[in-house]
Amino acid sequence: MRIVLHEQNCKQKCKSTPLFLTFAMVKPTVVDKLGEILKHIVASQFHIANIKMVRLSQEEATDLYRDKEESNIAYIVNYLTSGPIVALELLGDHAITRWQEAMGPEDPREAVAKAPSSLRACYGKDNIHNAVYGSDNEETAEKELQFFFPNPKSGKKGPANTATLENCTCCIIKPHVVQAKLIGNIIDDVQKAGYTISAVQQFFVNLFDAEEFLEVYKGVLPDYAAMVGELQSGPCIVMEIKHKEEKHDVQGEFRKLCGPMDPDIARQVRPDTLRAKYGKTKVQNAVHCSDLPEDGILEVEYFFKILDSS
Repeated sequence: MRIVLHEQNCKQKCKSTPLFLTFAMVKPTVVDKLGEILKHIVASQFHIANIKMVRLSQEEATDLYRDKEESNIAYIVNYLTSGPIVALELLGDHAITRWQEAMGPEDPREAVAKAPSSLRACYGKDNIHNAVYGSDNEETAEKELQFFFPNPKSGKKGPANTATLENCTCCIIKPHVVQAKLIGNIIDDVQKAGYTISAVQQFFVNLFDAEEFLEVYKGVLPDYAAMVGELQSGPCIVMEIKHKEEKHDVQGEFRKLCGPMDPDIARQVRPDTLRAKYGKTKVQNAVHCSDLPEDGILEVEYFFKILDSS
């Protein structure tokens, strides 16, 4: 079993123009605002080329900041290891300088005064708890992207994913939605509905794995082959979904949020659901969600334990 991992084609394409790529981080205290922040990023004309939620160890965080000229490294390391972070690879014209502008000044108070619509002005608290981080030059960007998203050919693995594999369900944002740059919209809707995203990662699924994952629908749904084709047509975003209330029927209720499989029907009977808002056809219906309670953990495990470790 294997996965066609991110070959970072955009890096090869942009090798002569490295300023097209930068690294960005969503810090622990604003991970619950991830959807809003991703929407801001897309509105700032960036393409999200990769995404992964990780929880840094003290050693990893220290190594990441080893070359930084900061007087409060210990405080920064303690903060970055206090909860999950979301690592992002951003693609766009003059990505490094434009991401710095989108973030705003490091001090949120200064950001409020000088760049009131910036991310740090909107979500930051102080110089350390300032919502987001970005590489400040080309060399740093390359190093940080390799740290979190190492080239598969290097044999290295980045920080581990944050999947808990308990009391959860699986949600896959399908390739057509990723290509339409609507992942922030869906994640925002999920978070505003009271759900917690405890793991998120981009996957490129090959034909073998797509067929295996969707095998339960073979001979059951006439669109099985088309579903396989959609899942392997481009990058998809896989999430482990939990709820703030432990007794919540996370699988059953999340399925209701996704809505009927056919977006046309969803728009008629459940217009506020994810498939009604972002789906196009029964195959390109925005999201996949676990059908049965026992499927939730198994599907999360398939991606975050089996495919991510292969």
